[in-house]
Amino acid sequence: MEKMNGLEFKGMLESGCNNLNLHKKEVDALNVFPVPDGDTGTNMSLTFTNGIAEVRKSGSESLPVVLKSLSRGLLMGARGNSGVILSQVFRGVYQGLKDRDEVTVREFSDSLLNGTKLAYKAVMRPTEGTILTVVREASDYGSFYLNDHPEATMEEFVDEFVKQCRASLDRTPELLPVLKEAHVVDSGGAGLLYIFTGFQAYLQGTPITEEAAEKVNTDTKNEYSSGYRTEFILDFDEKHRKSFNEDRFRKSIEQLGNKVTLIVDEDGIKVRLNTMTPGEVLMLGERYGYFRKVQIENIQDDLKPSILDEEEEVGEAKEYGIIAVAAGEGVKKIFVDYRTDFVVSGGQTMNPSTEDFVSAIARVNAKHIYILPNNSNIIMAAKQAAMVTEDKDIIVLETKSIPQGLSACINFNPEESVEANTEAMQDAIDHVTYGSVTYAIKDTTVDGREIHSGDYMGLVGKEIVVTSTDMMEACRELLKKMMNDDSEIVTILKGADASQDQADELAAFVEENFDVDVDLQDGGQPVYSFVIGVE
Repeated sequence: MEKMNGLEFKGMLESGCNNLNLHKKEVDALNVFPVPDGDTGTNMSLTFTNGIAEVRKSGSESLPVVLKSLSRGLLMGARGNSGVILSQVFRGVYQGLKDRDEVTVREFSDSLLNGTKLAYKAVMRPTEGTILTVVREASDYGSFYLNDHPEATMEEFVDEFVKQCRASLDRTPELLPVLKEAHVVDSGGAGLLYIFTGFQAYLQGTPITEEAAEKVNTDTKNEYSSGYRTEFILDFDEKHRKSFNEDRFRKSIEQLGNKVTLIVDEDGIKVRLNTMTPGEVLMLGERYGYFRKVQIENIQDDLKPSILDEEEEVGEAKEYGIIAVAAGEGVKKIFVDYRTDFVVSGGQTMNPSTEDFVSAIARVNAKHIYILPNNSNIIMAAKQAAMVTEDKDIIVLETKSIPQGLSACINFNPEESVEANTEAMQDAIDHVTYGSVTYAIKDTTVDGREIHSGDYMGLVGKEIVVTSTDMMEACRELLKKMMNDDSEIVTILKGADASQDQADELAAFVEENFDVDVDLQDGGQPVYSFVIGVE
């Protein structure tokens, strides 16, 4: 093929998307840290699926229309840093090819180079050894290949691109020591490779079909119009057969969705529910044994989750508004009590999309709107939403944790100027040390620390500083590492899988050992037994 038209490009996209969907769990599993947040494959899959949905909705085979629909769908559907970077790569492809009904091999190559430039611009501090490196090296080497082979066909160029993409991915552990220690390659780069091997399969006449892939999106409908019908059967492992607490597990599951069916016997459990965060459900189950069956069906209208109540009143016009991201009914209520206008459901394992933020922005009738992502993997999507919003002043504060977001809200003053508020909120964010306690989902080694599946881990930021087989010991040791002579306030948010007695015990430990004020709240957050902020 010397030139590519819209129909052919659409076929490549479909095959690439199906291939990514087929392998998204493998990409998720490449997560370096053993914490239950390995969702790169899921984020990229949902992002690309949203782009394909827009292409299908257009009903067109015109290359400019296909490109524009894809770019718009990826932009609005982008989830997580990997999804945002992916959307920028194909935004660059759209910019390079939007005026053409057919494109040559060289033009396609140049558009990928342009996509690489936009992807790098989207990241404030680009890190090599990631998806950015993979797309840059593959694009550069692809261009060099055409310099030496000017008559190359589209099939030959994509073969070379995939070859270089795979080679670059294999080199990522040499660029990021943390990948080398964990014996994995970069997950975002792996997702990109699966997309382009899907392109390659189409050009070779063996496209990856939807039937071959795990069907992330289905046409199945029932009385529930949003979320994911999530079902799994799990066999207990020997370690958890006797220690499994049905009441505690049920409480944790009910925090994550509705229409919950839970059946427990001596061998394992069967769970069925509707949820917006299937990843969190699976991570919760995974700690107790081994999955025998997992099934997830998308039951959302038009593949677009409605995070907000569509009948909610926008409210009277005002100067300021605040949007925060949180999971857990208790945490959401705290944000509302702290003047937050809308809380977007999300966090680890299910990052909100750009469109989720755009929808939230539309429902806040304010001139200046602060967005608190409260997670490092959500910041880029929030910024992308700010970029596409033209009629309001959107200020994204780079909060990476719930405690930072809450502190920012406390320091907001509706009587002050934008400049004064931004400075005060950012100063508050900078003075919060945040930690969390969760469990390891796999055996691994991080920073020389040997970690076993099922261990409890104490993290300060993203650094694992404590491991223990006992949750309360992990909490106590974490607090010791977080406290210093300047500490004045400790906020403890109890998670869904921690008991009130454990929370009270932890608060008493702080009061007995440190001269600080303690604020204990029932956050109800999934995944993390406790989230702690020290100011």
